[in-house]
Amino acid sequence: MLDQILKDLKSEVRFGYLKKKHPFRYVSLASIENGAPTQRTVVLRDATDDFDLIIYSDNRSDKVQQLEKNSKASLLFYHPKKLLQIKVEGQVELVRSGKAYEDFWSRVQGKAQKDFITKQAPGTPIDNPDHVDYKDDEHHFCVLKLIPETLEYLQLSRPNHVRARFDKSNQWEGHYLNP
Repeated sequence: MLDQILKDLKSEVRFGYLKKKHPFRYVSLASIENGAPTQRTVVLRDATDDFDLIIYSDNRSDKVQQLEKNSKASLLFYHPKKLLQIKVEGQVELVRSGKAYEDFWSRVQGKAQKDFITKQAPGTPIDNPDHVDYKDDEHHFCVLKLIPETLEYLQLSRPNHVRARFDKSNQWEGHYLNP
């Protein structure tokens, strides 16, 4: 049964980027700032064959600066209809150049590119939401690649909740946890 749970976990996460209305498309990313956790919602963009999870960001964002100092991060997924929670913990690799980087940037089309070409960094105070300035000659695109080290599955159900953990250090062999 643990092998099936791991397979279902990976499949459900992949639906997050394949199906636009899937609840796993928007995921909570936690990183560390000044020794304390901080969270924000991000968009899951892809998963590699090795199950590395891909998120896009502005290279000047707080989360990128935090991950430069401490690459440990966690993603938390929740499916309200299925009462399913999945937590993925690991290291984030910042991808800022190379073929994979160019491939991901080529997927950002049209108006979505505006998110990465603002003159000012994300979080900079402005007078009005209509006063965002853009530049055409440079972008600040960055790929966050979370390389999982642990996966945790929690299915809320009756008569028994099911919770399991899978560790990369054990070749993804799983074990059940008390929910």
